[in-house]
Amino acid sequence: MSTDAAAPALASVETIKARSRRLRGTLAEGLQDPITGALHEDDTQLLKYHGSYQQDDRDLREERRLQKLEPAYAFMIRARLPGGVVTPAQWLRLDAIARTYAERGIRLTTRQTVQLHGVLKRDLKRTLQDINAALIDTIATCGDINRNVTVGANPQRSALHAALYAQAAALSEHLLPRTRAYHEIWLDEKRVAGSGEEEEPLYGPAYLPRKFKIGFAIPPDNDVDVLSQDLGFVAHVETDAVAGYTVTVGGGMGATAGDARTYPRIADALGFVRRDQVLAVATAVITAQRDLGDRGDRRQARLKYTLDRLGLDRLRAEVERRAGFELQPPRPFAFTSSGDRFGWTQGDDGLWHLTLRIVAGRLQDSAERSHLSGLREIAAIHPGVFRITPNQNLVIAGVPGQACAAVDALVARHQLGDFRHASPLQLHALACVALPTCGLAMAEAERYLPDLLRQVQALLHAHGLGDAPLGLRISGCPNGCSRPYLSEVALVGRAPGRYDLRLGGDHRGQRLNVLYRENLDEAAVLAALDPLLQRYAAERAAGERFGDFLVRAGVVVPAVQRT
Repeated sequence: MSTDAAAPALASVETIKARSRRLRGTLAEGLQDPITGALHEDDTQLLKYHGSYQQDDRDLREERRLQKLEPAYAFMIRARLPGGVVTPAQWLRLDAIARTYAERGIRLTTRQTVQLHGVLKRDLKRTLQDINAALIDTIATCGDINRNVTVGANPQRSALHAALYAQAAALSEHLLPRTRAYHEIWLDEKRVAGSGEEEEPLYGPAYLPRKFKIGFAIPPDNDVDVLSQDLGFVAHVETDAVAGYTVTVGGGMGATAGDARTYPRIADALGFVRRDQVLAVATAVITAQRDLGDRGDRRQARLKYTLDRLGLDRLRAEVERRAGFELQPPRPFAFTSSGDRFGWTQGDDGLWHLTLRIVAGRLQDSAERSHLSGLREIAAIHPGVFRITPNQNLVIAGVPGQACAAVDALVARHQLGDFRHASPLQLHALACVALPTCGLAMAEAERYLPDLLRQVQALLHAHGLGDAPLGLRISGCPNGCSRPYLSEVALVGRAPGRYDLRLGGDHRGQRLNVLYRENLDEAAVLAALDPLLQRYAAERAAGERFGDFLVRAGVVVPAVQRT
């Protein structure tokens, strides 16, 4: 009898990926099926690698069930936009696509890109073709693969941003899968010999065990929340140029309710690399995760769990072996903020940049404001680019001084200037999409954010804190797409109308918050915050932020990193 231990069972999605003929499955056939608005269950997993999720309108789910109708299926599409940079011409094309095929306009995401919601299956292929005609693709923006690469969007440091953007764009291209499935299915590329058996030298036949996220930051700004990323590059600047990066690994925001084995984590510093070593070290980290990550339990499959299982020293040795060089010791870095700078700022290139506050990243025309219409008019006269920020906002970047007045007039006409009248709380709040479209959402987030902000703002005013900066983020579930675990105050959805209240993160994105109260309704959330804000108003030191006060006062004890 053999004494060999049985191989661990693979998660079911691993079999789907391995048998998919390099992400093809039966997607092409399913798109032609007129009987249903959905795709085959296995194909919904593969569709993610093409940049789309199948969803249904959860507001209508029960009504349609009673009518014996299938759910109101539709698709979310996510663009690949390294660094969130979009030309005015591309913006106009995206706007036209959104008005033709999508619902609820355009959404700017915390991964610094654009999402479209509500695209019907019959329109899915045409939508992707139109996106590609704008010289944008959606490849690898979802699924177990490297996703959209984020870059600090500070508009004042134009030359440094350009350098990081170029590095991020090159890395994004380097990390794309080699399969031609996307081009065959959506762009009607003719199949050639070997179709379905392409070599995937980076990812292998089953791709990564779980999603993978990369961000580039330029201290002292941390708008990408670089320590929340699987792989981070923190720039070190010498004589106004990027000399290299401290590499960070093992960040991740996701957790699963009721499973203590899962947790948010901030990244550890792995080492320092020169600019010309970025591709090699990123490849080494990704292939290490490919080979050593957990493919049996998807809840344990992110790089953060691989790191905690192996330890930082072993992972570093593995990365150095694969990269072919030793990493230098990490260099110290410090952040002062994880938020955006609103209004006009002049860059070091002499051009002007206007950062607009976009509540929850949602851009649409309504009776109150005409955001999409305004941005169409701005795009028609703008000689620079648009930059989406990782905080769901939009920068009109590269405006010559003589054009600022015209842009300002359009911003005012279409009420795009929320930043002019918003409080610090309102300016920096984040929310994920949640209901009605996200299948994982347990509670409201985006739709609830305006009401929640009004309630919390009233508390701040009651304690004389109306202009106090306070970071608040809300997520509809523990997966944490709005990066709630780094916020000073966070609500994480548990059930309809009920949230976990987490406190004590810092405004620099360098400290996790902790669970303060569980499963609260709105009244209980406000009742828990009220006495803490009262104490903060009475006892805070000069310039002390709320999260830092809670730690200093012993209200919360910061979480201890597991390694």
